[in-house]
Amino acid sequence: MIGGKSGARLLGTALIVATLAGCGGGGTKEVPLDSLTAEEIYKRGEYALETRPKPTEAIRYFTEVERLYPYTEWAKRALIMQAFTYHKSKKYEEARSAAQRYLDYYPGDEDAGYAKYLLALSYYDQIDDVGRDQGVTFQALQALRAVIEEYPDTEYARSAILKFDMAFDQLAAKEMEIGRYYLKRGNYSAAINRFRVVVQDFQTTTHTAEALHRLVEAYLALGLTDEAQTAGAILGYNYQASPFYQDSYKLLTDRGLKPEAKGDSWLKQVYRQVIRGEWI
Repeated sequence: MIGGKSGARLLGTALIVATLAGCGGGGTKEVPLDSLTAEEIYKRGEYALETRPKPTEAIRYFTEVERLYPYTEWAKRALIMQAFTYHKSKKYEEARSAAQRYLDYYPGDEDAGYAKYLLALSYYDQIDDVGRDQGVTFQALQALRAVIEEYPDTEYARSAILKFDMAFDQLAAKEMEIGRYYLKRGNYSAAINRFRVVVQDFQTTTHTAEALHRLVEAYLALGLTDEAQTAGAILGYNYQASPFYQDSYKLLTDRGLKPEAKGDSWLKQVYRQVIRGEWI
């Protein structure tokens, strides 16, 4: 990472064997780390990371570089490797701590963007299934947004944009799950509140068409036909080919209604925004 004679070849082989033995193999007593240079300890960490099934040993070496040789170039490299190795081993809190220390010590360094990305990734990779609490999803979104805004022309920003969209979709999915729960149990007002959040705050996600359809269902159940028709009109304007629109259209026409903007609810405002091209 940081980057022909038989006698010489044998000497090289002997040196490699001695080095590997020092890394803990063959029962040979390890040389005290404080007798090694920062580069030697760092490279042992790299070797352990590449060859050991668990990263514990690699983390120890990278930590020792920072402890024994603070404020050196090797300590800086070791710190970013700590963040990477902790994340690889799914020790996300430790990964965030190491990444944040790197940003605190070296905010202008060329690897600061990567540290910021690792910090965001440590939240993103903790996002649970839709059925569980989504608090960490908000933290992931905030951290990913920071990468996008602070390092816009990097590969990290491009990756963060994709992950941001997926995390954003995850939050919308959570709202939909709760809304469907309320709708199924006849708690229509509570269901509408959840679907409204999706329509207003998560309109770029994959859940908007269904949210509009569920609004049609919920408003019809409450007898609020103006709102139901307006939701159907928005759905038809944006998602006419969607099966959700076909279902909403049938629900409305079966009651002698049609998708059209009516009344003066929050949906009417959304409809006007759609017509002006300011929404979706």
